[in-house]
Amino acid sequence: MGSVMWTYLAVAVGGAIGCCARLGVSQAVHAVYGRDFPLATLIINVLGCLLMGFLFFATLERLRVSPVMRTAILTGGLGGFTTFSTFAMESLLLLEDRETGKALLYLFLSVLLGLTAAFLGAYIARKL
Repeated sequence: MGSVMWTYLAVAVGGAIGCCARLGVSQAVHAVYGRDFPLATLIINVLGCLLMGFLFFATLERLRVSPVMRTAILTGGLGGFTTFSTFAMESLLLLEDRETGKALLYLFLSVLLGLTAAFLGAYIARKL
């Protein structure tokens, strides 16, 4: 099997793991906090940004990881875990339900906390 096929297989496996992790986090957050606010997606996106910031730089600058494994983790695992399309749909639904305040809070927190988490992850990776 060629290296391109190994990369696709690795991304698929990473994606399956990321998707299962997303489901687990969603179920846990919904069980504790309910579904009144899209908190599960917010937590997943912020955590995903933190992990992306950390792992992107840690695997580039500090850890010896093969390009296939790095792609599996970043593209597959975190791509399957994070939920930008769900974020967009939940924002749209809040706006359509005339929950403008909740929609704006969700949009603001997602962008602010996501960027902050990505910077924090990069900072941690570089300071280790």
